[in-house]
Amino acid sequence: MKGKHKIVISNNRLHYEFEIKRNITIIQGDSATGKTTLINMIRQENELGPSSGVNISCDVPCMVIEGRNWKVLLQTISNSIIFIDEGSAFINTEEFAGSLKESNNYYVLITRENLYNLPYSVEEIYGIHASGKYHDTRKVYQKMYQIYSPEERLPVKPETVLVEDSNSGFDFFDAVCKQNGKECISAGGKSNIKKKLAMMKDKQVCVIADGAAIGAEMRDLFILASKNLSINLYLPESFEWLILDSNVIADSEIRRILDHAEEYVESSQFFSWERFFTKLLVDKAQDTYLKYQKTKLNENYLNDKIKDQIIRSIKGVDFGA
Repeated sequence: MKGKHKIVISNNRLHYEFEIKRNITIIQGDSATGKTTLINMIRQENELGPSSGVNISCDVPCMVIEGRNWKVLLQTISNSIIFIDEGSAFINTEEFAGSLKESNNYYVLITRENLYNLPYSVEEIYGIHASGKYHDTRKVYQKMYQIYSPEERLPVKPETVLVEDSNSGFDFFDAVCKQNGKECISAGGKSNIKKKLAMMKDKQVCVIADGAAIGAEMRDLFILASKNLSINLYLPESFEWLILDSNVIADSEIRRILDHAEEYVESSQFFSWERFFTKLLVDKAQDTYLKYQKTKLNENYLNDKIKDQIIRSIKGVDFGA
């Protein structure tokens, strides 16, 4: 499944309205914010239909999966939006992650846990905001809001750049930092970012990581950055997205895809948008001098003209000396 889907769920008392555009959406928040009520309303409509008093408006089916038979149920559903409540312990398992990997469904997971087995986007972590109070006689309109901003406290001029991986992205930023007398360090994976930051006291640090897949790390990183103003987060979709966005590869289709990626990313083929952008860059650059591979950077990307064009497209970080 792909595309953006608007969902409206309502009864005579409550009205939820939101859009989702990726295979994994997370809803977090404290108790009494309407998360479980949302699940209950979908469950009631699934079980009772119109007699439930709940109306669901969406261009694809919306349903709840729960219980110990979740895997069997999941195998019978396709091209749907599946909601799962935080009481379902299986969402933390590798088995569940494996089931999602090639699924053609979208998933809305209501949980306060960090789901380290799943690559979800920083932009798709939401809370629920209500326009009224439950004891009022007015209808309550519930809307989702983004919890984390991928551009918080930007732009920044760091002393040290901490890059998530040790592949082409690190090769590029390491070369840029050396040219400008700055330090560049590889975290060796997103799960190591917190540990590396703990070793960088009293340094002005900018973390550069793939926003498309770092969702599970965001709570801890956000707390660290909130407590320490010398830590800043720059979270584009991915390094490959930065290259595509810079227009160093002359292809008119690339801009259309980047502007409406949800219309091109098929959930059964790409576990995260980061993987989609990697394939897109590899395909578009295949027969050019900018041929791309993720493990080691093509040195042509460090050509001054190409490198400077990519840097100019990065609005969140000033790499100047």
